[in-house]
Amino acid sequence: MGAFLDKPKTEKHSAHGEGNGLRYGLSSMQGWRVEMEDAHTAVVGLPHGLADWSFFAVYDGHAGSRVANYCSGHLLEHILSGGSDFGSGPGSVEGVKDGIRSGFLNIDEYMRSFTDLRQGLDRSGSTAVCVLLSPTHLYFINCGDSRAVLSRECKVGFSTQDHKPCNPREKERIQNAGGSVMIQRVNGSLAVSRALGDYDYKCVDGKGPTEQLVSPEPEVCVLERAAEGDEFVVLACDGIWDVMSNEELCEFIHSRLLVCDDLEKVCNAVVDTCLHKGSRDNMSVVLVCLPGAPKISEEAVKKEEELDKYLETRVEELLGNCGESGVPDLVSVLRSIAAESIPNLPPGGGLASNYMLFIILYRIRSVIEAVYNRLNPHREEEGVKEESEEGGGSAAAHLLEALRQFRLHHRGQYRAVLEESLATCWGESASKGAEENRRTSGDSNSEEQDLLLFRSSRNLNGHVSHFRLSAVHQYFNNSKNYCLFKFCLLNLPSIEDSLSLFFYFFLISPGPPWLGPPQTCQPLLEPHRLMFTVEKNQ
Repeated sequence: MGAFLDKPKTEKHSAHGEGNGLRYGLSSMQGWRVEMEDAHTAVVGLPHGLADWSFFAVYDGHAGSRVANYCSGHLLEHILSGGSDFGSGPGSVEGVKDGIRSGFLNIDEYMRSFTDLRQGLDRSGSTAVCVLLSPTHLYFINCGDSRAVLSRECKVGFSTQDHKPCNPREKERIQNAGGSVMIQRVNGSLAVSRALGDYDYKCVDGKGPTEQLVSPEPEVCVLERAAEGDEFVVLACDGIWDVMSNEELCEFIHSRLLVCDDLEKVCNAVVDTCLHKGSRDNMSVVLVCLPGAPKISEEAVKKEEELDKYLETRVEELLGNCGESGVPDLVSVLRSIAAESIPNLPPGGGLASNYMLFIILYRIRSVIEAVYNRLNPHREEEGVKEESEEGGGSAAAHLLEALRQFRLHHRGQYRAVLEESLATCWGESASKGAEENRRTSGDSNSEEQDLLLFRSSRNLNGHVSHFRLSAVHQYFNNSKNYCLFKFCLLNLPSIEDSLSLFFYFFLISPGPPWLGPPQTCQPLLEPHRLMFTVEKNQ
C-alpha cells in the first residue's frame, strides 16, 4: 500500500555488530514509497539468562509505520515474557515455540488497546519475519510475506513460506471467517493473510485471534545448527523478494562475501541492486553471518580489481574515440560495454541470465559513471536524458516520454487510438466515461490529461482479467478517473511497474541499456492489441 515519489529516496540506514560467534549487517532504504514503513531488530545476547542467544527481525509495515515501529522495539520483550511456555525451559524446543507464539498473540492484543489503533485513527499493520538463534538451534519465525532464508553449503538450505490469501490453508480460514479472496487479497484489499495489527480484519464475533480474516499467529520452524555447513541467514521484506529469488539473493551475497567482509556494504549492495532491478517498495535486509560463512578470497578480489580496471579502460577508449559524432551519453556507453564479452564477471549464469544482467548493471555502473563523469564533466543536457532512460525518473516521467513518442509517430491522432483501446476492452460506456472526464477536467489538450488517458488505457487492458466487473469499472465511471489510477497504484504496484517498464523499454525506447544491442521494436500502433498480448503472456 502507499503512493510513490517522483524520485526514490536512496539514503540508507545501515548498522553492523558481532557477538556469540556471529556477525551481522543491515541496510534499509525508503526507495520510491512516500513513507518509510519498514523496521528491524538486531540483538546479540538476550536478557533473562540467555546471553548466548541472539534475535533478528524485519518488519514490513503497511498503511502506516505505527505497528512496525512498536514491534521493532517490543516484540522480543513480549516473546521473552510469554509466560511459563518460554521461561520454564529455554532448552526445550517445543517450549520455545510456544513462547514465541504466545509473544505474538500477546503483543497483538496489547497493541489493540492503543487509542489510535482502537479508534481507527491508525489502521496500520505489519508483517514480521525473525530468526532466534540459540547455541544449538535456529528458530525461524514468520507472520506475513517477508521472508527468511538460510544458506547452507553454498545453496538455499531453508526458506520461510509467505502467508498469502490465495494459499489453500489461509483461504479456508478467511472464508470460514466470512471473508473472501479477490485479486489474491483479503476482501480484495490486503495482500497478506497473517500480520500484526490490521484490526479492521480482526473483529469477527465468535472467532478467536487465530481464526480471524487476518491472523497474528506466526509459523515457527526449527532447524538444528550445522557448525560447518551453515553460512548465513538473510531476512528481508518483500521489497527485496519482489525482484530477487531465494537462490539469486543467496548467490549474490555469497559472491560479495568473497570480496568484501564489511557486512554493511554487502547489505547496501543488495538494496542498491534491488532498486536497479525495479523494486518500488521500501527495502530492508538483515544479514547474519554464521561461523561457516564465506571468507575473503584472494582470487576473487584479484578478479574484481581486474574487472574494475577493464571497465575504466573501456570507458576511456569509448570517450577518446568519439570523433565527429560527439561524446556519447552514459546510456550509450553502458549499452556498448554490456554488449561486450566482459572478463571476470561475478558468478550467476552469464550474460544470458536476467539476474546476471542486473548484477552487471549494479557492478559496473558505478565504475563506468565515475570515469565518464571525470572525462566528460559538461553533461547537463545528458543528465536529463539519463534520468528518464535509466529509471531515475518517476513512472509518470516514463509515460510522458511515451506520450511524446506516441504523438511523434501518429501526428496528433494518438487520442483516437487510445479511445479505441478503451472501447475495445470495456465497450462504449467506458469510452463515454473517458470523454465525460475530459470535458469536466478543463483543457483537453493538456499534458496531464493526456497522461491520465494513456494510463487508463494501459491499466484497464493490463488488468482486465482481475478487475473486469468489480473494482475498475466503478472507479472508472467516477467523475474523476484518477481514482482508477490511485486504486491500481496502491493495490498492484508490481504489475504497474512491470507494464511501465515493458512499455518504456521494449516498445518506445531501443531497449534497456544493459541488454546490449538495441532490441527490434515495432511502432506503437495499437496499444489495446499489444496489451492483450501482454496479458496473455503473464
